[in-house]
Amino acid sequence: MAPITSTPVIKQGWLRAIVFMLSFFVCAVLAGLVAGLFIVASPAANGIASTPSNTTLLALLLTAIISISLTIVFRRFIDRQPLMSMGFAWRTHQRDAWIAFCLGPALLGIGTLLLFAHKNISWTGLAFPAADLFIALVLMVMIALAEEMVFRGYILNNLLTAMNKWVALLISAALFAVAHASNPGITFIAAVNLLLGGLLLGINYIYTRNLWFSVFFHFSWNFFQGPVLGFDVSGLPLHSVLEPALKGPSLLTGAAFGFEGSFLTTILFAIVLLLLYALYENRYGKGFSFFK
Repeated sequence: MAPITSTPVIKQGWLRAIVFMLSFFVCAVLAGLVAGLFIVASPAANGIASTPSNTTLLALLLTAIISISLTIVFRRFIDRQPLMSMGFAWRTHQRDAWIAFCLGPALLGIGTLLLFAHKNISWTGLAFPAADLFIALVLMVMIALAEEMVFRGYILNNLLTAMNKWVALLISAALFAVAHASNPGITFIAAVNLLLGGLLLGINYIYTRNLWFSVFFHFSWNFFQGPVLGFDVSGLPLHSVLEPALKGPSLLTGAAFGFEGSFLTTILFAIVLLLLYALYENRYGKGFSFFK
């Protein structure tokens, strides 16, 4: 195997990000097509029903696997950098990771309590589908790891080598939102929240160049939102512990897109973004400037 060098095949970081993003979108489309063919071709005797939910779950899993593989290939052979250079150092970033993990259920808890107080949500059942929860757990881990490697570890990482950190963060967040734009139930508020979510997932990275904050927050947000509280996750329905009944305007409940489609999420994400900005500026002492 050839030794890793510091000279990338494509010198411009922004161009590496573009080429990678185009490759990612192509792979995502192919994964969806392969999943659809697999479900259709599977015999009913095997217990796999030809349903959109099965196709979607398989497509998500395939996309995650392909995304991780694609990121590794690009980082190794295009960037010519070790995988760890994307931000996998653990020892000095454990605190941020666990704070991020707690942040997901904390924000969801606040939002759900507000909906409950306003009588926009009630629960009609309680279940513990162990097999379904395990599948959801594995899927949420894979999605969090894959999307963070793609959008923060590779795209944002490369954009940071070519432009101002705030511009790089905004572009990576916009690409993150675009990648989810075709999800079922998408609305304007949901799109805004996806953009804010991309900013929130990336703000730690522009200061630390470490992925664990975003991976842990991404996972806990998705897992507690869907398999635990019963909301759809970016338009994806999943088996859950709690079975919610939503009432009232979709602007508050998020409706078919899940809590990510709620205006409450907009407010919560904006507040946390400001708090994290103040925290990191205080911790790293770099001062606020769009032109720094």
